[in-house]
Amino acid sequence: MSTIEHAKGPLADPVFAERYRAMSARDARFDGQFITGVHSTGIYCRPSCPAVTPKPGNVSFYLTAAAAHEAGLRACKRCLPDAVPGSPEWNVRDDLAARAMRLIADGTVEREGVPGLARRLGYTPRHLGRVLTAELGAGPLALARAHRAQTARLLLTGTDLPITDVAFAAGFRSVRQFNETMAEVYRLTPGALRAAAKRPTAVAHAEAGATTLSLRLPTRPPFDGASVLAFLGARAVAGVEASWTTPHGPVYARALRLPHGPAVVRLALSGSAASPAVQCDAALADIADLAPLVARVRRLLDLDADAEAIDAALAADPALAPSVAASPGVRLPGAVDPEEIVFRALIGQQVSLAAARTALTRLTDAVGEAIELPVPGVDAPGAPERFTRLFPTAAAIAEHGREVLRGPGRRIDAIVGAASALADGSLRIDVGESREDLEARLLALPGIGPWTAGYIALRVLGSPDVLLTGDLALRQGAARLGLPSDPAGLREHGARWAPWRSYAGLHLWRA
Repeated sequence: MSTIEHAKGPLADPVFAERYRAMSARDARFDGQFITGVHSTGIYCRPSCPAVTPKPGNVSFYLTAAAAHEAGLRACKRCLPDAVPGSPEWNVRDDLAARAMRLIADGTVEREGVPGLARRLGYTPRHLGRVLTAELGAGPLALARAHRAQTARLLLTGTDLPITDVAFAAGFRSVRQFNETMAEVYRLTPGALRAAAKRPTAVAHAEAGATTLSLRLPTRPPFDGASVLAFLGARAVAGVEASWTTPHGPVYARALRLPHGPAVVRLALSGSAASPAVQCDAALADIADLAPLVARVRRLLDLDADAEAIDAALAADPALAPSVAASPGVRLPGAVDPEEIVFRALIGQQVSLAAARTALTRLTDAVGEAIELPVPGVDAPGAPERFTRLFPTAAAIAEHGREVLRGPGRRIDAIVGAASALADGSLRIDVGESREDLEARLLALPGIGPWTAGYIALRVLGSPDVLLTGDLALRQGAARLGLPSDPAGLREHGARWAPWRSYAGLHLWRA
């Protein structure tokens, strides 16, 4: 339910009672998972807000900030309820509301409007609005508006970007609309929000035709950020990606294609064990791409996962408990470009990691789009100063792939066939898909089997419950932990890890 109202005897509702206990204990684990609306004060807060605990009859709980806005509430100036990781529900759930939330976070409403969002999801705008209002307490326009306001607050309090630029970077169509929304949501002007920020802003500046800025992206503890950066770095394609180590820890950087142009991000770990975060330095050709960039980085590093709940469930299996204890907070590596993952999976299957990198680098050098963007925040000898390529588009691979790709003819046919399907629109891969539909469409293509389809669902959708029992390395890891190593036996044993089998697979890979 989107809202648990303060009806007669609200504590009689077990869900309300559970959330009220979490709020009363000021439990930060629930920040971002739901929002507390306090009707006696007219504000909404994160569950861990240090304010005096309100009476149950004055409280409603919401799944989204937009629902709280629709109820006439404003954001708490003390706890800043949108300065927290997002809800893990939108990755765990695979229903219409969750798929819509993933697309809204990616900026689909700003680019295509509500009709475009509905078309992507396969429903009419009217039906989509009914479902979202019933499930989340707000329609698509209100949800997108709340997301714009949150992006704007992040920029106002975290950078010195001019306020006019903040408006358009957050997706507002006019400065007037921006000012009205911020005043309604926060009861403060944009300038007052910036002035009230408790930490110094990072400098945003233009360099080589790009706007460069720095943001801090929060996540939930525990967070094994080093392992997810290592996973990405081990698969880095030269010219597009790089990884290195500084005295402060590992760094991963890459170029990526965004709706309005290319960008480069540099990601490093920051914060503390109790309050982990990722430092995201970005150079964007168009500042309007900031919101989708942040959404895609959060998905790439799985920053919204409920790691404590995942670890507790997996540690209940004695075979996995030592691995969970040694590496708490593992995260699923995601994707900043869904189509790219298709080709990484197809080129990487049945070959070594080094061979896959070589093939992907050759392909990128031959048909990837040339760019010149600086790598922001370079601070180590040997780190690249700029990136020169974007990963090839499906259209480029469809047209020139046979000239570049090496290997068995059937595998090349599969790669070029998938590229052609993506290029002509007969195959669509994005975060608005359900796992079932995505895997069915992939399996219908020649040369794509269950491992490839499952791997793509895991990386693109962040599907938490994919166990790749056909993966040799994963089965070898299972054997080292004393688990069944045959696909059928591992599948049967792995049923106890649901709905977190993707995370269990990461522990098996590491073993």
